[in-house]
This record gives sequence, structure tokens and C-alpha cells, in this order.
Amino acid sequence: MLVGAGVGSLAPVNAAQAQPGVVVRTLPDFTDLVEQVGPSVVNIRTLERVSAPSLGMDGMDEDMLEFLRRFGFPVPSVPRQQKPQRPQPQEEQPVGLGSGFILSSDGYVMTNAHVVEGADEVIVTLTDKREFKAKIIGSDKRTDVALVKINATGLPAVKIGDVNRLKVGEWVIAIGSPFGLENSVTAGIVSAKQRDTGDYVPFIQTDVAINPGNSGGPLINMRGEVVGINSQIYSRSGGYMGISFAIPIDEAMRVSEQLRTTGRVIRGRIGVQIGPVTKDIAESIGLGKPMGALVTGVEAGSPADKAGVEPGDIITRFDGKPIEKLSDLPRLVGNTKPGTRSTITVFRRGKSKDLSVLVAEVEPDEPVAQPSEREGKPSSAAQQLGLAVRPLTEAQKKELKLRGGVLVTQAVGPAARAGLREGDIILAVANVEILSVKDFEAALARADKGKPLNVLFRRGDWVQYTLIRPAK
Repeated sequence: MLVGAGVGSLAPVNAAQAQPGVVVRTLPDFTDLVEQVGPSVVNIRTLERVSAPSLGMDGMDEDMLEFLRRFGFPVPSVPRQQKPQRPQPQEEQPVGLGSGFILSSDGYVMTNAHVVEGADEVIVTLTDKREFKAKIIGSDKRTDVALVKINATGLPAVKIGDVNRLKVGEWVIAIGSPFGLENSVTAGIVSAKQRDTGDYVPFIQTDVAINPGNSGGPLINMRGEVVGINSQIYSRSGGYMGISFAIPIDEAMRVSEQLRTTGRVIRGRIGVQIGPVTKDIAESIGLGKPMGALVTGVEAGSPADKAGVEPGDIITRFDGKPIEKLSDLPRLVGNTKPGTRSTITVFRRGKSKDLSVLVAEVEPDEPVAQPSEREGKPSSAAQQLGLAVRPLTEAQKKELKLRGGVLVTQAVGPAARAGLREGDIILAVANVEILSVKDFEAALARADKGKPLNVLFRRGDWVQYTLIRPAK
């Protein structure tokens, strides 16, 4: 007796064991599924350009020669000033491995944003061993989705599934390159849907084995359709421990369409800080059940402020859609086109009230830093002060409840004498709020170079001012 489920088939059951009128299910056979979808899965490796170390006359690394000199070991007797100054070429070093899958026959490939983050070059390898240099069309850190393009046609594209039809307990498989082992197949079931881990995306949780290198690969249902992108694991060891998370493909496709069109994702915002509604609070104010998002702060001049939202309000609906849990609100607002007039339902002092709000646009993420910027190399504007900074990640901003700021990666000379140190967060320079590295550079460029510069910075939970006095 065979009980099928789309492309994947189920193993036969002994007829003597089958009872009349009873459907017997056994473990599925994934072979047809793998043959159909496998060619659409790709391996992705990323490269970063680094400078090769300078070499001495004998071909040894200059740092090693200096080490030998300091500890009295014999070294070539060629005077340093006579050594030829060799150029330091840029070498490409592998920095990451991941997976992806072909979205369209003309070469668009979807993967995770963290797979290609910081890469100077992206190499895509197909199952037939052809390799292509890929162009990063765009990436979105909030959802961890990236879109790259290779110069090829006639490629086998995946079929996109309907996440709404996906059921908990349903069989799914993953194909990817764990630890660089290309086109490895693992299987399991859907453990949960709409799993909230504090990120922007409600994940699909599975027990499919996912390991480093699987990131960006497809999660596939028994109909041979992609229903998610394998993105994260829960682990205390760094390896697979039975819990994996995938980005729902419907959210990923919304992001990829914007990346293909504009190179970035445009999201809505209303300017509120929110917290959870506990059972005790819900009962005490007459809300009935713990739901919605508690407004803990309203940004001055924001759309929410203009709409009349107040701290203490509980937002229960957005455009008629219920806010069951805290994370529902930023997702609904984020998916709303800026400039849209929307309706917020708030619960205030025992009554519900509808407010009209004009959704604004979330500030775009900082562009991916170049290698020198990632390493914290001081810019020309900051170098005289002994400062190097980099952008805060969205996760850091969220954790610290900050709108912006820049992270100090180096503080020497005047900056160190002023008390700044690595890890501090600069919030304002010369009474100008700093939201990004661009703001920081602009503020320094406008400042009087001959006068002390006031800097507002945060260290831990404390915020304080300091004066950086220019070097004489």
C-alpha cells in the first residue's frame, strides 16, 4: 500500500499488517524530491581582500624577523634601509561558506544577508560544478535576506510554496553545504510556526539538522516547494542541537522583490517604543487577556505623536489586524508603505479608541562597510582626534533602545586623554545628534578645529559629556 504526499512518496507497508479501512503512514522516501529540487541549490563562498605581509630579504615575514631580533636569534645581516620595499598586494582570503537557491532562470539567487555581509567577492557554485562571480543586488539585515545575481541563463529555478498551507508536524527537508559539504540533504518535521525569537521575522521552527554552511539554503515541503530559508539554530555548543529556524518564504519574497527593484527595503515606522502586556496588567485595566503592545514612549514629532498616541496606551489593532503579541506591531507597520494613512486602535483607560496615523519611512541601514572601515581605521576627519568609529547594528540599537549613535573602535591621543575608550557609543558631537557614521563625519567637518570639541557619549547605562582638546 502506498500513501503519497506530492513529490515525496511514502514507503510501502506489508499488506498483511494493513487493516481494512485504516490508512497506515510510514517514513517518506525523499529521493524524487531531492532529484527535482537539488539542481536548484547552490553553494556560496565569500572572499575578502587583505594585504599580504611584507617580506624580508630572505623571504621571511617582517614581523617574524623583528621577533627574532628582539630575542637575540641570528637574522640576515642586510641593513634595514637597504632592503627593497616590496609592494603589499591585495590577496583574496576565504571568509565564509553558505548556501542559496535559484529564484529565476536568468540567474537571481536568494541567500542569507549574513552569508554575504562584508564580502568583497561572492562565488556561486552550481551542482554541475560551474562557478560564477555574483553581484550583490541587495541585502536586508532585519530579515536576514539577500539577493545576488550571476551571469547565466536557463537555470533550474525553485518552486515557491504557500507558507499558510504549511502545518506543524509536516515533513520538510533542507539542502545545503554544511561545513562545505555541498548538496547535503537532511530531513525532519515542522516543530512550530510563527516562532517569535525577538527578531523581525516570525520563524518556522523545525528539527531538521542545520549546521554552519546550511545558512541561506532552502527548506522544502513534500510538494517540492520552497517554504523557507534556513537561517538560524538554537545552540549552546555552536553546532546543531535539534532546533532550527527558517525565514518564511512569503516574507523573503516580499523583501527580494524590493531588493531587485531598488536595492534596499523600504519600511514604515510610527515612532513608538513598546513593551509586552502581561496577564496581570491586562486583568487590572480591564483588557481581558494579555494582548497588544504597551506604548512605553512616543518619539516627539513622530507620526504616533501627531496622531495622539500616548505613553500607557495599548495598541490592540493596526489597520484592523489584531496585535496578539508585541512583535506583531513592528512587522505590520514595517510592511506598510510609507505615506499610507492607517488606523491604530488603542486601549486607553478602559476604552478602545481609533486614531489615524500617517506612516513614515524607517531610516535606511548603513551601507556595508569597506574593509578599512570594518577594521576601525580612523577616517581623515577623525584621525587628528585619535578616533575610529563604526555604525551600530540594528540589533545593538534595539538592545540599547537607541535611535542612532556610533561605536568607538579606537580611541588614542586626544580622544584617549578625554577619557573615551573602545566600546563607548558617541551620541552627539558639538551639540549635534549623531545617528550614523555620515552624521559623525559631517559634525567633525563643521567643528572648529582650534577649539575643544564637546562629545556626548554612553558607557554602559550612563551618559556623560567630555571635551576632546585638539593636539598642539
